[in-house]
Amino acid sequence: MTKKYIYYIALLLVTFSIYSQEKKATIYGKVTAENSVLEGIVVTVKGTSITTETKSDGSFTIVVPAGRTTITFQHPQYLTQTKTIELKPNVSNQINIKLKPNQLVNPKIDVDIETLNDVKILGKSKKKKIETTGFAVNVIETKEASLRNLTTNELLDRSVGVRVRQNGGIGSNVEYNLNGMSGSTIGLFLDGIELSTYGQSFNLNNIPLAMIERIEVYKGVLPSHLTGDYVGGAINVVLKKDVSQNSATAAVSYGSFNTVQADLGVTLRDKKSGLSFRGSGFYTYSDNNFETWGRSTTYVNHLQQIIRPYRAKRFNNTYKSIGTRIEAGFTNTKWADQFFIGYNGSSNYKEIPHGITMSVPYVGRFNETEAHVFLLNYAKKDFLAKGLALTVNAVRSNRSTYLQDTIGYAYNWDGNVREVIEFGERVPLKTMGGQQGPKTITNTDRKITNARSNLGYLIADEHRISLNHKYEATDRTDFDLLIPAYNDLATKGTLVKNILSMNYEAQTFDKKLRTNILGKYTTNSSNQTRSEIVSTNGVNSIVKKDTLTYNSNFGYGATLSYNVKPKLFIIASTENSYIMPSESQLFGAPEINILPNLELEPEKNINYNLGFRWGALDVGNHNISLYANAFWRNGYKKITQQVVDVSQIQEESDADIQTTKYVNLGQTQARGFEAEITYSYNSKLNASLNFSKFNNVFKQELDESGASHSFYGQQVPNEPFLSANANLQYRFNDVFQKKSIVNAYYNVGYVGEYYIVWGQPDWSLTPSQLTHDLGVNYRFPSGKLVASLDIKNVTNAEIYDNFAIQKPGRGIYFKLNYIFTKFL
Repeated sequence: MTKKYIYYIALLLVTFSIYSQEKKATIYGKVTAENSVLEGIVVTVKGTSITTETKSDGSFTIVVPAGRTTITFQHPQYLTQTKTIELKPNVSNQINIKLKPNQLVNPKIDVDIETLNDVKILGKSKKKKIETTGFAVNVIETKEASLRNLTTNELLDRSVGVRVRQNGGIGSNVEYNLNGMSGSTIGLFLDGIELSTYGQSFNLNNIPLAMIERIEVYKGVLPSHLTGDYVGGAINVVLKKDVSQNSATAAVSYGSFNTVQADLGVTLRDKKSGLSFRGSGFYTYSDNNFETWGRSTTYVNHLQQIIRPYRAKRFNNTYKSIGTRIEAGFTNTKWADQFFIGYNGSSNYKEIPHGITMSVPYVGRFNETEAHVFLLNYAKKDFLAKGLALTVNAVRSNRSTYLQDTIGYAYNWDGNVREVIEFGERVPLKTMGGQQGPKTITNTDRKITNARSNLGYLIADEHRISLNHKYEATDRTDFDLLIPAYNDLATKGTLVKNILSMNYEAQTFDKKLRTNILGKYTTNSSNQTRSEIVSTNGVNSIVKKDTLTYNSNFGYGATLSYNVKPKLFIIASTENSYIMPSESQLFGAPEINILPNLELEPEKNINYNLGFRWGALDVGNHNISLYANAFWRNGYKKITQQVVDVSQIQEESDADIQTTKYVNLGQTQARGFEAEITYSYNSKLNASLNFSKFNNVFKQELDESGASHSFYGQQVPNEPFLSANANLQYRFNDVFQKKSIVNAYYNVGYVGEYYIVWGQPDWSLTPSQLTHDLGVNYRFPSGKLVASLDIKNVTNAEIYDNFAIQKPGRGIYFKLNYIFTKFL
């Protein structure tokens, strides 16, 4: 392995030497129209095949031969412009272009920032670029959704192949499933850094869509900047970064279950120095007191008779969260394309209404979390030399989690204390001290360092090699605050992970074939120290017990994208790699009812994806895009939440699972298919339909004793394997006021039935579910104020999720958005 790395480094140095001798120059700049920046403008060097496109902030960078060069700026919506310039070798030159609208194409266009929000950009967008690189990836744009009363998780749940497993309403525990892959196989990122670094108080439950530029959903092999200990895919949330103008946005919403959500965002930039500022904040509150009436809600009378179903409102379910993110730095300077330092702070309060299932309601069990995160982001193209690019993302996080459970009486779903008969009298039913076992007051402190660096080099036109390194270290301390000497008896754990990877990316056959080859080497070490009081000859002493683990492995993968014909791409990928257990899987997470399991072993996966993207196809005013992908995933020692065996349950009433832990399941195999079709007409009507179907079955024929396994061939329980979503949007112009816009939305979602325990007893069947959502927003003529109304679960359908937990019924929400521009 060492020889391979030496060879790669030597190759990089040689190509660096050759390439640096070529007489080339760099042109960079920004393309605008009036007061707006333009994305998707095609920038071409006349007489060559060298081309690029402007980014979301209107900027572009292109490397061209030195000498007299003519640059062309083209887009169907704008008049073409050319610029001829004399270029000296190894010199950077700036060109800023302002395009005028093509009145023959769109004679009615008003070129201002508000109207441009609705202009259809025909150039290849950032979304299209990402989706045609060969990765099995879907890009979710948030522009329209951010105006509505949608959470980030709700938007994700409507995406093809994604299931967001949520235990109730806003703020409840969440797990993500990508076509049968879940848990530690799935990476959750915020701008390329693991989301877990930021703590429970800053996650996809409460990060508003207004802060997000796009969401990238990868299934299988990951690109170099997300290289990590994952094989099932990843969800990468990309926050807004455009600081091309001073602007601010504000939004507030109110709706059912006393739910309040508000967010604010500000961007500032000094044009002369490049000094920039980005700031955002949010506040979320909900009583989450929605009504439940399904089979999961029960009432136990004083004779211990179970009444099911029982209609009741959820209680002890309040959630509130507040967070802020500020960044200051420089953009588009000589020494950095982007340099930002920042602070991300958040806290939340969450009441815990029940355990893993809804069988036992809780009163007084809650947790509070707090996180302080310091950020560093640096990016520079042509770092030290032409063609060499460096990106560094690093965070240092201090997180604290407090859990309290001290009420010693059992409750019913009517909110009253349960009663039993003792000596002929009805008396309150006492617990072991708390709602979930003994009385508990704990605090968990985590100090996390997470750093990613990527060094890429363009060894030749369309051939790039990159070296990536990820370092993540977690120091964790668990205190039992009910013990007087809790400092001396604290449980301490450390988890250190290093991942070194190398990528080779190429575009060949006239840029029709894109390939990406990946190799990575991972080391993972953990150490937990538990302290116990031991009495010897009447003398008490503290004994410490260490549990050490170490694992290392090598993984590899590849992606391919072939442009068969204009707008038709064949995409394929494969990966053979391992996943190491995460900190919460090893050491547990009491605030979400996860017990520790230090015996977890790495999970191995071998995955294959094959699919295509076709479109957008334009037929007059009609526009159609097609996407389909087939996948085959083989898991060995799959890490998953423990699911009970029906043989361990005497009867249905005993299925009162309150805690769980992660275990190595064995061999599994998932094969399936996902597809999506999108359609638009005349830029007013937009519709989409997607579905995902897979069979994730248990494939281990023999158990540890050598006997035939009774669950061989069964679907892995507590995992929905059939889902579909349909979305419809229509735009009405000049409603009530001239230049106003009304957008109407309709969404329908379907989840097929599935069992929640092994053995598939009838009572554990979660029924199929069908939900309908309606929405409408009104954009005032100024384009700055938008009012939205959303009705979720219109039919008040009975819907369930993880371990048959019932989710909210019908909800009505109102939201106001306002955009401030041209200030300061």
